[in-house]
Amino acid sequence: MQPTKEQLLWMYENMVVSRRFEEAIEKVYLEGKTPAFNMANGPIPGEMHLSNGQEPVAVGVCAHLDANDIVTATHRPHHQAIAKGVDLKKMAAEIFGKSTGLAGGRGGHMHLFDSAVNFACSGIIGESCGPACGAALSRKLQGKPGVAVAFLGEGATNQGAFHEAANLAGAWNLPVVFVVEDNSWAISVPKSEATAVTRNDVRAASYHMPGYYVPGNDPYAIFDVAGEAIARAREGKGPTLIEVETYRLAGHFMGDAEQYRPEGEKDELFAKDPIPKMRERLISDGHATKDIDEIEKRAEASVADAITFARESENAPETDALTAVFV
Repeated sequence: MQPTKEQLLWMYENMVVSRRFEEAIEKVYLEGKTPAFNMANGPIPGEMHLSNGQEPVAVGVCAHLDANDIVTATHRPHHQAIAKGVDLKKMAAEIFGKSTGLAGGRGGHMHLFDSAVNFACSGIIGESCGPACGAALSRKLQGKPGVAVAFLGEGATNQGAFHEAANLAGAWNLPVVFVVEDNSWAISVPKSEATAVTRNDVRAASYHMPGYYVPGNDPYAIFDVAGEAIARAREGKGPTLIEVETYRLAGHFMGDAEQYRPEGEKDELFAKDPIPKMRERLISDGHATKDIDEIEKRAEASVADAITFARESENAPETDALTAVFV
């Protein structure tokens, strides 16, 4: 399955928006946290997990989704939220803890929720899998259109939540796609030391579903495989498991010293940065000339507007801590 020119430009633009958004968030996040790093300080307190380097996974999958489809994501969700169409201004405001945020500033960056585009994420490892199955089951029982996509990290495939959900999806033939972002590191533990299998796509056979592995962090190849899996789900043929080799260009979280990485690994990863690689390919294939400059300017402008909106919005009132909660 080959993407059209329009799809390719959409993919590239969303990759650039995600990268520029995270660069802007990183800059703001570090305010007040130097010279001695303290994650409680600054306008964005708490942990911050960046997805830079993993943008191809989000766009390659979400290029096939529409408003009826559901995405459940991880604690590293910005690229997926942007590709699913989450409002950038409201997402920025949520990260800043502002009243204009998606959840009024209550959730922060690991708990983004946008019912307008059927997107949700969670800071709990493997938590994306169960809700995706529930969403897929609801669509199936009600005879409504829509598939569910659960994004998870390769470390999450060792959690019981993943295996229970995969078994349920296979047993009930649910329209769900599990997308494993294999960035080689579960926090500071390498995949080779934590996972019994070399590739998680082989686990699909245990749950009566096809499994695919996509190497190289290639948005074109991800688009191809994801398109087949999503079409299969739409046709009522059940779930699919996809593992994508991708690269985490930052630490597990902001402030991570990354001492666990082998010497030279980061340099090798930056040399494979997927955004300049896709830019070069679009130009060489004749899919973009002046479009590239316009896309990049538009991306920068939308991010600047979102950050300004978040900074200028009112802080969430302290009393909100007592509302919209279960008692």
